[in-house]
Amino acid sequence: MKRLIFFVLTIVVFQATEAQSLRSSRDTSLQLQADDPIAAALDSLAYLKLFEATRFGGEFGRPGNFGFSPDSVPKYSPEVIAERIKKLDNQSPFKLVYNKEVQAYISMYAERKREQVARMIGLSELYFPLFEEALARHKMPLELKYLAIVESALNPAARSRVGAQGLWQFMYSTAKLFKLNISSYVDERCDPRKSTEAACIYMKYLYSIYKDWSLVLAAYNSGPGNVNKAIRRSGGKTDYWQLRSYLPKETAGYVPAFIAAVYVMNHTREHNLYPIMPKAIFSEIDTVHINKKVTFKQLSQVLDMPEEDIAFLNPAYLHDMIPATDDHYVLTLPKEKVATFINNEETIYTYKSPQESRMDSLLSLQKDVPSKVKIHTVRSGESLSMIARKYGVTVNELKKWNKMKSSRLLRGQKLKVSSPEAVGRERIAELVPDEASEEAPQTETKTKEEPAKEQKDDYTIYKVKPGDSLWKISVNHGMTLDELRKLNGLSSRSVIKPGMKLKVKK
Repeated sequence: MKRLIFFVLTIVVFQATEAQSLRSSRDTSLQLQADDPIAAALDSLAYLKLFEATRFGGEFGRPGNFGFSPDSVPKYSPEVIAERIKKLDNQSPFKLVYNKEVQAYISMYAERKREQVARMIGLSELYFPLFEEALARHKMPLELKYLAIVESALNPAARSRVGAQGLWQFMYSTAKLFKLNISSYVDERCDPRKSTEAACIYMKYLYSIYKDWSLVLAAYNSGPGNVNKAIRRSGGKTDYWQLRSYLPKETAGYVPAFIAAVYVMNHTREHNLYPIMPKAIFSEIDTVHINKKVTFKQLSQVLDMPEEDIAFLNPAYLHDMIPATDDHYVLTLPKEKVATFINNEETIYTYKSPQESRMDSLLSLQKDVPSKVKIHTVRSGESLSMIARKYGVTVNELKKWNKMKSSRLLRGQKLKVSSPEAVGRERIAELVPDEASEEAPQTETKTKEEPAKEQKDDYTIYKVKPGDSLWKISVNHGMTLDELRKLNGLSSRSVIKPGMKLKVKK
């Protein structure tokens, strides 16, 4: 009852923000332009690299029970497809119809984007059981699981041009209304479990208004304000197909795309479509609770699994780490890794790489180094700020000790460096070079070779948006996490912020 009162009180907020209507205003026509948001979500799957095509006995296009050759693309008459959809309609609370708009999306799924659809079918083995459990618990039609296909093509990292995010493509304002946590480190719009629960509550609320599942789909996409406006403009009509011309242009293609998804996912083998499987499916994963800060690198090293796999199973964490909390966060792992995590939990939290342990040892040695005067010989290209950083002192101190009035340096010039940290800092600089230094030190006897110049044609510049993570950016640009870090000179501990510019593959 409290929840119902909450929704009634906030209906004005829904209609004012029209939260989901911001996704796009372009026309979804029969031609399905290249920038169609539904097609774009499908295309994002081509960049996901966390698939194992050989699982369950075959790759995309393997021979099936219908005698097709591996590369065969079956086509059926409108009468055959209409009859199949009619049978699905007889068993569904949705109004599933066949027309030229639906056929346009069937052609996209079953003919033009077959490899992406094969990956999507594989991802359904990971996400559909989760969706079905939540829908059944809320006593809602199980066909609503196909809505996530239209929204995100089951890509948990999917992000629309206007900022909708995750499997269910929540806008920021709608997500906050449903108590999804969004912070600098966590975005629960990308959490499969929490976002699915929020989507169920939202759709249940919309059904309480319209009592029609097709209008629920339209309102989920464009916002209830736009649906109410369409009803008024149509003279009070409440049938989706009669309202269609009054709805935003993207929403006009939304329900046809949903019907096409229902059809194709129920007739994959008739269209010679077989799954390309992800590295984990629902029956192979489990969760543990965690309340201490831990990085994916720590988890990777102790659990012996790639950081990319951890990121794929836990897309809500934005910077390859789980922050500390007074409550708990959920960590999803392959079942065979759960026992290892439980038995080694404290080891994971305190784990340090050999390089980090070495640095700690050097820093502890540094504390025992006595203060004394140290002479530094200026090398070619060095500045006062570079020398000050090396010895852990300030530029003003260097100037004071050497009675300098300007910052100008000459090659070979002798500088006094006096600091308790002077010798220790130098040892660390020699043993553990600073990866983030402005330039590598040059010697006086040999000139260091210049690195090969990058070809600008190989990359473009991407401006980091709120909610972005390195993993999501790498997925959306067809790169591995390591490739993205290497291209931008980032380490596993680097943190990105909105507005930062990164090099990405074209």
